[in-house]
Amino acid sequence: MLNNQVHKTGFIANFFRKIHSGEISTLKLILLSLPVALVIAVGIAMGGILAAGGLLAIFIGIPVVLGIVAYPKFGIAVLMVVAFFLNYVSEFLPPDTPSGIILDAITYLLIFGFLLKLKYDKDWSYFKNPISYLVLAWLAYNFFEVINPASPSILAWVYTVRTVGFIMLMYFIFVYQIRSLATIKFLVKLWLVLAFLSAISGFQQENFGLFPFEKAWYYQDPLRLSFLYINGHLRKVAIFPDPVTFSYNMVVAAVLCLCIMFTKIKTYKKVILGLSIPFFFLVMLYSGTRGAFVLPPAALAMLAVMNFNKKILVVVIGAGIVLGGLIFMPTSNQFIKRFQTAFRPSDDASFNVRAENQKRIKPYILSHPIGGGLGSVGIWGRRFAPNSFLAKFPPDSGYVRVAVEMGYIGLILFCTLMFVILKTGINNYYLIKNPELKIYCLAMVLIIFVFNIGNYPQQALVQYPSNILFYLACALLNVTLRLDKQEQQELAEKKAAELTA
Repeated sequence: MLNNQVHKTGFIANFFRKIHSGEISTLKLILLSLPVALVIAVGIAMGGILAAGGLLAIFIGIPVVLGIVAYPKFGIAVLMVVAFFLNYVSEFLPPDTPSGIILDAITYLLIFGFLLKLKYDKDWSYFKNPISYLVLAWLAYNFFEVINPASPSILAWVYTVRTVGFIMLMYFIFVYQIRSLATIKFLVKLWLVLAFLSAISGFQQENFGLFPFEKAWYYQDPLRLSFLYINGHLRKVAIFPDPVTFSYNMVVAAVLCLCIMFTKIKTYKKVILGLSIPFFFLVMLYSGTRGAFVLPPAALAMLAVMNFNKKILVVVIGAGIVLGGLIFMPTSNQFIKRFQTAFRPSDDASFNVRAENQKRIKPYILSHPIGGGLGSVGIWGRRFAPNSFLAKFPPDSGYVRVAVEMGYIGLILFCTLMFVILKTGINNYYLIKNPELKIYCLAMVLIIFVFNIGNYPQQALVQYPSNILFYLACALLNVTLRLDKQEQQELAEKKAAELTA
């Protein structure tokens, strides 16, 4: 195993082990640190801010890079943190700063670490499942699109495949590198902490006002402002790039909290999770995203179907009563009014516009079996082929975007992939015997279901961190079953050994 080799033979790891154990005296440490401190001081004095940046890159960047490659748990955690906060941090930077390169770099480092580990531990059984096969087929189709004759620009394909294609490779990283229940629990806790920090940001923006740099971000693009300012209210995005990503991640976090409450955890933790759910739903309303409002009842319905028992039934019925009251109650509150329109699509002007757009694009989809090419619609279409027909088309729906860019063949393949993912997750849920692993599998099924429902009115799977979290959830469907099988096998072997003793 690569991790073991790093521990045994790595000079740096051995050096820090000696420091931790006290084998190196304080005097020796001081003497070793003096030349380093001298180099830093002279470098900053002579090179100024550029030298300081370079030294930070050396003393912080290099250890982080090595950590991502050698310690996958650390690397996945870094990926999640950066995926959540990169957009927020980029608001401090000039508009054209290519900050997305950071996430690309982390992705490539994780892939490199995965390939290194695979060299020493050649176990392909991790990937022998229906989801892996369909993900590979979808990846192959994405790369096939590079030769699409209808594509207006090869550069549009290059920029789009980074977030649509390459990010799917993370599924294989997650499946291979997550090897214990402790790692799953750590990642789920990190997920919830990051989501809670995001919710706090949204609450601050709505109730205490925008920070100066946040206000500058809102107002620097007139088109963005016109999209976010509706009926006299500014839609909030928290730390995310848009209100859709914000709202969907709040729903997903609430679903995760609800599922974890059914595990055997301490009462105070259940209280914290229980209080977090309405908080996530509250800040979701600040986004003004109608497509997100239908996701909680959809998740509850799926929960009731998959885990039918008295406790779940009481929760679902109670939530249904509250939901029904919110839908039909007379109110002057702008948030509740907008919430109610999500369940009356015929009264929603934006929904009718989307329906008309889909009707208008239907002949194009039927006449282009492999679509107009990756990146032909949206921001990359407007950038690389501004005068094309598709560059001016607003796809809105994730499914419509797939149909337009990759044709009805791509849409069929994409829907087959989603069906296989959900089917595998549901099957695995009923096969798993460990109660805790079972709940984590259930949570991931509900999250994937929520993202798929949300992908119809909006594009749910193209922005960070949603795309990372989606493929993490897909991977955990197989990881939970694998860990459960390992546990059952160990128990069977132990029982057999006791009988023969």
